[in-house]
Amino acid sequence: MTTSTRPEPTAGPVAPVVTDAPEQPTRPRRRHHAAIAEPRPVPWVYAVLIGGLVVLVGPFLWMLLGSFRPDRELKQVPPAWLPENPTLDNYRTLFTELDFPTYFFNSTVVAVAITLGNLIFCSMLGYALAKLHFPGKRIIFGLVLGTLMVPGVVTFVPLFVLVSNLGMVNSFPGLIFPFLAGPFGVFLMRQFFQSLPDELIHAARVDGAAELRIFWSIMLPLCKPALATLGILTFLASWNNFLWPLVVAQSEEKYTLPVALAIYAIGENKSDYGLLMAGSVAIIVPVLLVFLALQKHFVRGIAMTGIK
Repeated sequence: MTTSTRPEPTAGPVAPVVTDAPEQPTRPRRRHHAAIAEPRPVPWVYAVLIGGLVVLVGPFLWMLLGSFRPDRELKQVPPAWLPENPTLDNYRTLFTELDFPTYFFNSTVVAVAITLGNLIFCSMLGYALAKLHFPGKRIIFGLVLGTLMVPGVVTFVPLFVLVSNLGMVNSFPGLIFPFLAGPFGVFLMRQFFQSLPDELIHAARVDGAAELRIFWSIMLPLCKPALATLGILTFLASWNNFLWPLVVAQSEEKYTLPVALAIYAIGENKSDYGLLMAGSVAIIVPVLLVFLALQKHFVRGIAMTGIK
């Protein structure tokens, strides 16, 4: 009997199954975050802010509009908000009959000199207190803070006696020298210099730079925000200073704008309100121009020095 053997099928590669459906791309899972509800504006907050703005800006706007009015319009009852007959007579009288250019020049010289002095001397002392090590450093900084806490009226009489003994009464040095460096400026610059890295100073010393060159060429250019802040605040205080120039300047040739305007306000022409408002506008304009020119650096300086 014969047996038939069938050949066993050999195992070969299995052909992949091809389907006509395209593969679906894998999509990343989306994380559903809870929606954060934005705070709704509160109407009374806007009302309070608008009211504060009106209270702040209203007197300045009234002063500006009043400087273009004749005196009879300022005295009428009820007063009108807008001038009926705008005129430049107040400014014309201010610049031609009251020797306003002389007073403006005096104020400019005093304010610019005091501002430059504070920028130089306060930054130098602030750098020394922040980055240098020397005996008595803590004591000097304590004296600066103590001077900052003493009101200026307390030292007014001794300062005037000192200026009088030095023969600087009724002169520009008497108006300028006592305010060339202030404790606030020293404290401000010291706080800003402390925020700068010490590695810049170490690298400059390794390269052989002297301390004066390190301060003037490396550290001072980095202090533009603090210098702008100090410059604006010092210029504003010097430009509006009234009591010290009133005592030291004893002749009209040395009067500053606030002193001249105050003396005119209590003189025989004290009822000319339009002229007084024109003089007030002329005093405010230079300060506004300085602030607008340095506004960006001023905000940066306030934020970086930590003044609240």
